[in-house]
Amino acid sequence: MSTTPHIERHFKFGPIVRDLVIGMSDGLTVPFALAAGLSGVVASTHIVVTAGLAEIAAGSIAMGLGGYLAARSDAEHYVAERARERQEVIDMPEEEQLEVARVFKSYGLDEAATAPLVAALSARPEAWVDFMMRFELGLEEPDASRAWKSALTIALAYIGGGLIPLSPYFLVNQASRALLISVALTMVSLAVFGYAKGSATGVPAWRSAVQTTLIGSAAAGAAFLLAKAVT
Repeated sequence: MSTTPHIERHFKFGPIVRDLVIGMSDGLTVPFALAAGLSGVVASTHIVVTAGLAEIAAGSIAMGLGGYLAARSDAEHYVAERARERQEVIDMPEEEQLEVARVFKSYGLDEAATAPLVAALSARPEAWVDFMMRFELGLEEPDASRAWKSALTIALAYIGGGLIPLSPYFLVNQASRALLISVALTMVSLAVFGYAKGSATGVPAWRSAVQTTLIGSAAAGAAFLLAKAVT
């Protein structure tokens, strides 16, 4: 019999990666579109840099605030649903016991196997509520600090992403030349970001790189055409 310990390897940073994807993808595309649109109507990079930095500042604040409010809404929703579920366990225990039994039966357990499990949960009200929250409503208790983590992660990722397409405009005086470098940098960054995201989440890295590049390019192109149309 093998004595090699079994080690579970599960990805535990899904919310952080999601926030990084949101912030970085928007940071790479929106400032790029603004800079590219302005590059078609101005020769100097000074205006592009000024407008780009202003957009990155405003965008990072707006995106961070959106992440904060979304996480707060998730936490408030969980608290409200848990209070409702706790009250239902008190007011209508028989119906809740039937719901527990239905959950177990959905996994193939028969009545004989289900009955003692239902009785055991019924004797532990908080565990009973935990069970109903997870298996009836599909809700996990959110991290208490999730809102601030989400806000900071999205905002910083947006800033980091936004500075990439804008960086050539700091170094090159001619906007049209800076645009060509910005396009190349943005495409490479999208591919690298997609590859890293795929490696971290267990998705085939090259497929993630190609997918991220294509989607990011389409979004950047659409945003560029809109920016071009109004500049």
